[in-house]
Amino acid sequence: MGTEQKVAVITGASQGFRRRALSRRIATANYRVIANSRSIKPSKDPDVLTIAGDVADPKTADRIVEEGLARFGRIDTLINNAGIFIAKPLVDYTEDDYASVMAINLGGFFRVTKRVAAEMLKQGSGHIVQITTSLIDHANSNVPSVLASMTKGGLNAATKSLAIEYAKKGVRVNAVASRRYEDRRCTLPRRMKFLAKLHPVGRMGEIQDIVDAIMFLENAPFVTGEILHVDGGQSAGH
Repeated sequence: MGTEQKVAVITGASQGFRRRALSRRIATANYRVIANSRSIKPSKDPDVLTIAGDVADPKTADRIVEEGLARFGRIDTLINNAGIFIAKPLVDYTEDDYASVMAINLGGFFRVTKRVAAEMLKQGSGHIVQITTSLIDHANSNVPSVLASMTKGGLNAATKSLAIEYAKKGVRVNAVASRRYEDRRCTLPRRMKFLAKLHPVGRMGEIQDIVDAIMFLENAPFVTGEILHVDGGQSAGH
């Protein structure tokens, strides 16, 4: 980590159990955190700066960088975690569905990454991580997800493109392709057992699995352009 704490931006940091837990776990890994979501509340922790706003709005991306630099003076890591998932057959999607998914999953990534990357390039170092999905590689007829696959698949492609663009500039770019993770609010044993069976390893993932993957990438300076699957083996087969 060095003598100075690293600073991580996390988008989509408070919506739902998994996202709140991701922000907390990164903070406990000795990072100062710039946490964003549409409805995030102010934090009393001096090492956590919250920025409320929709990443689809360019002004939110501006505020993340401007207020983050004003508080902490640097940005070392960007975790593009904001995203929405709407599971419908293709013909049932509405124009509003399409606009919402594109605005958050791709537009939010573009706006925040563009602004954060500019600062990383100035300091000559940084790491950008996208949270995508293994459904891109392992489609499931029970989970129609063409909008998620189209947008998150786009993030996988962008990850590799940016990794090469920045390879000699000190900025690494990777992605973590995850699948269904345990939500502690769900206490129905039968449902939990069913969901666990969907994973070849026989259990559902936990938030720590994603954090471990991010921290592995954080501490692997020779790894860039990698799509790291953290899905219990689903992308490999059944």
